[in-house]
Amino acid sequence: MTMIDRRAMIAASGAALLLPSTLLAQDDVPFSWEALVGMAQRLGRTPFVATPAYPGAEKVGYDALHQARFRDERTLWGDLPGDVAVRFFPLSGTAPQPVTIHIVEKGRAREMRYDPTLFDAPAGNAVAALGADAGFAGFRVMNAARDADWLAFLGASYFRAAGAQKQYGLSARAIAINTSKGDEEFPRFTRFWLERTAADTLTVHALLDGASITGAFRFVNRFGKNGVTQDVTAALFPRRAIPELGLMAMTSMFWYDQANRTVGTDWRPEIHDSDIMAYRAADGSAHARPLINPKAAHTSVFAERNPKGFGLIQRDRDFDHYQDDGVFYDRRPSLWATPGSALGTGQVRLFEFQTDSEYTDNVVCYWTPAAAVRPGKRINVTYSLNWGSTEPAPTPAIARVVNIWRGTSSEAGATRLVVDFAGIGASIGAGIAEGTKPDVWAEITDGTLIKKAGYPVLGQPGLYRMVLDLRPDGTGPADVRAQLRGKGVALSETVHYPVGA
Repeated sequence: MTMIDRRAMIAASGAALLLPSTLLAQDDVPFSWEALVGMAQRLGRTPFVATPAYPGAEKVGYDALHQARFRDERTLWGDLPGDVAVRFFPLSGTAPQPVTIHIVEKGRAREMRYDPTLFDAPAGNAVAALGADAGFAGFRVMNAARDADWLAFLGASYFRAAGAQKQYGLSARAIAINTSKGDEEFPRFTRFWLERTAADTLTVHALLDGASITGAFRFVNRFGKNGVTQDVTAALFPRRAIPELGLMAMTSMFWYDQANRTVGTDWRPEIHDSDIMAYRAADGSAHARPLINPKAAHTSVFAERNPKGFGLIQRDRDFDHYQDDGVFYDRRPSLWATPGSALGTGQVRLFEFQTDSEYTDNVVCYWTPAAAVRPGKRINVTYSLNWGSTEPAPTPAIARVVNIWRGTSSEAGATRLVVDFAGIGASIGAGIAEGTKPDVWAEITDGTLIKKAGYPVLGQPGLYRMVLDLRPDGTGPADVRAQLRGKGVALSETVHYPVGA
């Protein structure tokens, strides 16, 4: 079988890529964004038909999947310089539904054929037994050194990218439906169109199909020294009314940190892919919600109009806090979503449920528009995603939450909440003189604030501590909102925290 390689042919119009005919279907059809949008719209007018699992895919378990190595020499665009070289995933028990993958060149598309010999699998491996018509589960994109991948699409509408430290962590997904309502749906990408648009840029077009919605997506994916950026354009077509539509959705894992170490049974001090949900309001104010591993499913709602962005952040990057020399939680990327146009009225929602291991993603964050989602109405969405080791700095510069602890107060039945803020020195100005005590503003819902204090931590320049003693009312959590201030000026993010959740 001809290898999947690419030979550059220099011509007056530039470099053209030769595609191996044995691995491409004979169809050669025009392709454009407008055509994909029309395809999604027409699909939305028809009844939903789920793609069946491919027979035998359920036999491909973890060991079989990782023993079946994609052959390096068959990498798509593998002989071209740059960071856009594509390898493919076989079907498996966790991704049993095949997807169709097309290659786009000069406005025309041809379908990639599945070939079992793409994978070097030992005798008896379940991947080799799938057969010649199995199809692909997804794909990943390799860097120029071919020693790491930086982008992967695999399963439902999930995708993920690496940060500046070549490390995966949390995932994103095209859409979230009824996540906090108890009847969640998982629409999936059924078809992809891949277009190599620069040495460091891959444009991915995708068709979304689900029981409640269809859609056309375009991802312009760029690999750089600071991580991965994605410019996303989507046209969505609801098939039916959707109670909770989640846009710019992202999902992560939070097992425990220093604030709730007792829920973990592992020897490592902390285990999480993300530790903060942060967002910026339209007025520029900065908000931070430390993640939790709740006793029961918990939804936090932040009503906003035209927020500037939000994300799931891995803010703690101290190796000593994790002691993980295998999967390196201190290197996990943060993900920040920036709307391309005004979102209007809606909510940033954070949904968390309990986990007892690091293998379950138990955190979902997304934007839910206030407008009702009804069939027959097109929804246009544009946004950018930034995967990296940093997050956008608040403007003006203020201190950020860097640590949080919980403990027992000396007051009967009360809880002590301790929050550390770093970077306050950059915000002093008209607020407070360095080394003096800031004011603490705090509000408690479903609870009573007993006392509060704020002060600089001795011997730690720029580090300030907030201490709150509070008593939850009844059996539910007490929602805390608090901030450091000086002469009426915000010196820190507003921290939100559900004590007792």
